[in-house]
Amino acid sequence: MRMKYLAAGLVLAGLAASGGFTSKADAQEQIYVPLFTYRTGPFAGSGIPIANGMYDYLQMLNERDGGIGGVKLAVEECETGYDTKKGVECYEQVKNKKPVMVNPWSTGITLSLIPKAPVDKIPILSMAYGLSAAAVGDEFPWVFNPPMTYWDALSVIFRYIGGKEGGLEKLKGKTIGYIFFDGAYGREPIPLLEQFAKQYGFNVKLYPVPVAEMQNQAAQWLNVRRDRPAYMINWGWGAMNPTAVKEAAKINYPMDKFISVYWGGGEDDARPTGADAKGFTSLAFSATGTNFPALQDIQKHVLGKVGSQTQKERLGESHYNKGVYNSVMIAEGIRNAQKITGKKVVSGEDVRRGLETLNITAERWKELGLPDFAAPLATNCSDHSGHQAAFLQQWDGTKWVKITDWISPMKDTVRPMLEAAAKDYVSKNQPWPKRTETCDKAS
Repeated sequence: MRMKYLAAGLVLAGLAASGGFTSKADAQEQIYVPLFTYRTGPFAGSGIPIANGMYDYLQMLNERDGGIGGVKLAVEECETGYDTKKGVECYEQVKNKKPVMVNPWSTGITLSLIPKAPVDKIPILSMAYGLSAAAVGDEFPWVFNPPMTYWDALSVIFRYIGGKEGGLEKLKGKTIGYIFFDGAYGREPIPLLEQFAKQYGFNVKLYPVPVAEMQNQAAQWLNVRRDRPAYMINWGWGAMNPTAVKEAAKINYPMDKFISVYWGGGEDDARPTGADAKGFTSLAFSATGTNFPALQDIQKHVLGKVGSQTQKERLGESHYNKGVYNSVMIAEGIRNAQKITGKKVVSGEDVRRGLETLNITAERWKELGLPDFAAPLATNCSDHSGHQAAFLQQWDGTKWVKITDWISPMKDTVRPMLEAAAKDYVSKNQPWPKRTETCDKAS
């Protein structure tokens, strides 16, 4: 398993062999942030820009600001290949180094780590993925999935479809297709999809894509051509996404009715199909582009230096900026923890409190050098997601273009389902610890 260790802009040679940092004193002067990434394998096309965005933003804070609150960040990547077993191995390797949180970057890995978090006192940040029910902080005080859950995401997509149709009731009798990665990630939103089908009277056609078929979806798209769904929803990742876009174009499916969750909205998902992908639409919760002071600071302080693997022309792409978003939440969680505790070098228990008091207002986004980068986000003891608004972007043949204003999720529908799912999870995973953790208020 390939490990990469980075701190204060330097690769720390021999760190893997020594099992820690250079000395106990050095370790006390750093905040340890492991990143589970995948730069190899069939998911690398999605994983690489995410990993680059996460690393570059944290390293920019080291280079520009000296870290957070005067403490440098020690960033360590562990290669998972998007494999759950390898992800758990990464976790076991890093947990004794006192990480302030873990970033699994896989729903399957997240599901495996959820029971470990309250035992090891290490919070899990699963940004807009993982177990949707973990948004219920009363039952999952150690798991955070801002800015939105998969159920929120699906509800925003349906709000968008409803706007195009003149109301969701107009879907009655029609067919909605759902092509998805056949694993925990792809199956996560199906309960809400089925609920919407009952509520609005449409039919659902499921098109699962096993890992072995991600780059060979001819059979699924032949079925799509036969079924002629009014809309197709994509819940793919890695090599599945560009293959799906190519196959949709090949059967002349109307691309403006092919709508993806945000993980299908990378440049490398649409670019291989080029002009034929024009109209392909994706959900998004963060902006693309480099016209942000923070991105310009990354270019100034990080690109071209030891550690960064980002090509200048890829700076600001859709998935890269999602990686930046993830690291903003890491940094804000650490800052909040420092404020709450008065400590500079914070622990996982402290950062759990920091993640539970996120309050990134429009003004705060601007202070961070990211004005209009994302919608305001706030978490609290009961709500670990924030249910942030999202927007739709569309491929114009060469790039993504924002085509809607911010659309809020159907919280009135989603939240009760999340609470019921959380109770169901707890009942099936007894004994499950009752919440005893401190409940702080955002400052």
